[in-house]
Amino acid sequence: MAQLTIDVNGRPYSVGCEDGQEGHLLDLARMFDRLVRQVSQDMGQLGETRLFLMAALLLADEMSDTRARMTAIQGELARLQSDNARIEARAASALERAARRIEELAGD
Repeated sequence: MAQLTIDVNGRPYSVGCEDGQEGHLLDLARMFDRLVRQVSQDMGQLGETRLFLMAALLLADEMSDTRARMTAIQGELARLQSDNARIEARAASALERAARRIEELAGD
């Protein structure tokens, strides 16, 4: 397990992560740090716990919105796949009818 130090709101924190995930963890820490600093700017200096809580709640809200959008998109995808399957079935049926008609005409 890798150990690294991340900075959030100017304070260092030692954290562990799976080997190979260091870059990803640093990216997440930078994102969280930016959000914490923004909350601090917007709301004034709060205690660290409240500051982190507000940032976590903002992230949870964003995640909730993203999940709702994903659910809507998945529903739309399912609808489009169903429409596509119906169109393909109608096209195949039309091709079969056309092939039968061509065979009938060729037999005359």
